[in-house]
Amino acid sequence: MRPVVVAEKLSKSYGRRRAVDAVSFDVQPGEVMGLLGPNGSGKSTILRILTGYLRPSSGRAWIMGHDVVAASLQARSQLGYVPEDAPLYAHMRVGEFLSFMGRVRGLDGAALERAIDEVVARLACADVRDAPIGRLSRGYRQRVAIAQALLGRPRLLVLDEPTNGLDPRQIIEVRELIRALSRELAVLVTSHILPEVERVAHRVAILLEGRLLAVHELAGATVGLEALFLQLTEPHR
Repeated sequence: MRPVVVAEKLSKSYGRRRAVDAVSFDVQPGEVMGLLGPNGSGKSTILRILTGYLRPSSGRAWIMGHDVVAASLQARSQLGYVPEDAPLYAHMRVGEFLSFMGRVRGLDGAALERAIDEVVARLACADVRDAPIGRLSRGYRQRVAIAQALLGRPRLLVLDEPTNGLDPRQIIEVRELIRALSRELAVLVTSHILPEVERVAHRVAILLEGRLLAVHELAGATVGLEALFLQLTEPHR
């Protein structure tokens, strides 16, 4: 089965500082892959390369076989992206915002309405469909951000720190949502919080200072993620 994402020796430099240093990994269909590391480890930079916001200084990456640089539009058509603190138009109502984002993705008419109905039902947003986004709780705003990312049925959902700033109940709801979505598509999620990644991911890529330390499979692991992280990062302290 073809991987949804392949990253091959991705690097990104800003002058003399290397934010990402020859990182390679893949994401398989139906898998939740976690990018784990402290702030400044290169997680968000990798996501921005994969989603077309940044060009790598070297290395290559593909989404569903499309090169993220040479075939950027085709690659981006295969993914939905929710950045940390996703920008939403607070003055718009939820349905209005989803309609706008759907048209940006090339949907219209009956296809657009079906897509909106589908994501509203999947994200349990029917009760707030006519509510202004600015009046929603942070948990509902996160649901709306994920809903817009799912318009067009992408093969990959990219989530950057999806539980940041949520209360405990909202965090549990987002975890359950990620698990449910992974039955239909691949999910790439970043976090600097070990328990959050451990609870939702099938595998985790551990990053530090832009370098990949290990790719670790969580199912059936004999070493806990916290112990492994400390073991891998101790020599770098």
